[in-house]
Amino acid sequence: MRSTSRDRPWTRPSLDWLLIFVPVSVVAELWGQPVLLFIASALAIVPLAGLIGRSTEQLAIRAGPRVGGLLNATFGNLTELIVAVLLVEAGDLVIVKASLIGSIVGNLLLVLGLAFVAGGLGRDQQRFSAGAAGVHSSSLVLAVAGLLVPALLVLTTPTLSFSGREVVSAGIAAVLILVYLAAVAFTQLTHAHLFRVPERDEVASWSLPLSVAVLAGSALLVGGESELLVTSLRPAIGSLGVPPMFVGLILIPVIGNAAEHAAAIRFAIRDRLDVTLEIAVGSSTQVAMFVAPLLVFVSLALGRPMDFVFTGFEVAVVALATLSVTVASLDGRSNWLEGVQLLGAYLVIALAAFFLGPGG
Repeated sequence: MRSTSRDRPWTRPSLDWLLIFVPVSVVAELWGQPVLLFIASALAIVPLAGLIGRSTEQLAIRAGPRVGGLLNATFGNLTELIVAVLLVEAGDLVIVKASLIGSIVGNLLLVLGLAFVAGGLGRDQQRFSAGAAGVHSSSLVLAVAGLLVPALLVLTTPTLSFSGREVVSAGIAAVLILVYLAAVAFTQLTHAHLFRVPERDEVASWSLPLSVAVLAGSALLVGGESELLVTSLRPAIGSLGVPPMFVGLILIPVIGNAAEHAAAIRFAIRDRLDVTLEIAVGSSTQVAMFVAPLLVFVSLALGRPMDFVFTGFEVAVVALATLSVTVASLDGRSNWLEGVQLLGAYLVIALAAFFLGPGG
């Protein structure tokens, strides 16, 4: 099989992108330019996230459908997890929580909306598995409950101690992780035949050592660039006058998931909407039920305890996004108008976030 640019670990534009912005971020760090450092490190993370996704895809093809699904679930949000852990370590818990909510909402409304529009243009409608979408929607509804209950507890019990909030947060986080793992086992192992779309003669185009090397190298570089991003975050947003909530809810999730977003849209254009939903809705489910709960325990290990109490605005926008996608996916069909509606909902949330105070 002849190699194409899509088969290589680096295309020329992404290599040029890395060769430009990685050195620029290092120079900006040495010169003490936080705004330039923030922009350069953010732009460097985008192609690195793409390499993580591409190498994971190659490993998944070699591992087969069952193990491959677990690999995609494990490494799908690696970039975002690295950024979030560094933000926790820096004590920016407000931005951490906002970025988690932003990732969920962005995948459900922005990515799925763009995919529905891009795939729906020129077609009457597209079809996907309503059963698979229903599993993800059910998990998201449970995640919304997990976000809502601690907020209601704090609202109705103002005398609740800090230790009490942490105990409740850890308990809810543990339940969500267990339910998420059960859902992964259900869709990828015990009932995989009900959800998996037949493969289209996919053959791994990278060798196993190359795939592992690219994944490891990209993860290390993402860690370094994320460190620079977090270091420059507060000074940069102070200089630019951008609200921290907007940065966490909109900018950081878009940066961390840009490559994943592009892949979801690309599959929709190819009329493989089941894959698009697995990327977009599956990623949101993973963030809500695994990444966010996991960070509760990571924060305890780092000595920067983060509770599972989100603001009313954050809980409301996740509930709105979940409801919108659930309604849109009930019939297992989509069109470009549904995409525009999802994008409209996202723009409304982004506009509100820009004027939202730090307290949410």
